Amino acid sequence: MRAAQTGMKPSLPKRFYKQADVTEKDGAFLLTLDGRTARTPGRQPLAVPARPLAEALAREWAGQGDEIDPGTMPLTRIVNSAIDGVAARQAEVVDDLVRYAGSDLICYRAGDPERLAEAQAEAWDPILAWVQSTHGARFALSQGVTHVTQSDETLQAIRAAVEEITSPFAIAALHVMTTLSGSVLITLAHAAGEIDAGKAWEAAHVDERFQERIWGEDYEAMERRKLREADFRAASQVYHLAR
Repeated sequence: MRAAQTGMKPSLPKRFYKQADVTEKDGAFLLTLDGRTARTPGRQPLAVPARPLAEALAREWAGQGDEIDPGTMPLTRIVNSAIDGVAARQAEVVDDLVRYAGSDLICYRAGDPERLAEAQAEAWDPILAWVQSTHGARFALSQGVTHVTQSDETLQAIRAAVEEITSPFAIAALHVMTTLSGSVLITLAHAAGEIDAGKAWEAAHVDERFQERIWGEDYEAMERRKLREADFRAASQVYHLAR
């Protein structure tokens, strides 16, 4: 089985450059490979608005071995998606983020066991309080999986908060963090510096952590979560470096 899986792995492209660097041009910072401007899959220049982000991209490319493995380049993947996809369809991405607010993870609470309900409240109530005090958005809560409809005023408040973020790179990163966590509210709190990346990730996995304490840890599930967490932290890095 392992041999078959190994045989199915796609072959990776060979490294074709020696040096990755950063060049500034017209107020943008371009990734260069042996002096030539790198390009996205859509053949656009791989350019970002801030030098620290460009330098982080250069480190990813410089850290590749004899082959280029996109799986080890989360910053580049997010930046590529921002340039090739989000920049031209930013309004659609904002709409999708607002849809998450309509059924946000932290609005659905367990009735029992009591310890899980307490753990959810401890992790999520401060975020809801911050959203209300900062953005004026009051969210209704539900017990279990029964859908609860949020008011138009609440969703409009979240839309206004998201629309304040104009950078396509920051919006792309925000969307990655939201899809990985299942919560645009956790993501907004982290983006604003209310909670750090570690606390944000833990807040998104209160239920899983509780189940693991009862039933034990599943190795494959833990490995998948580690990979997702790495992507979440990469998106956090893109968000903060881009701004």
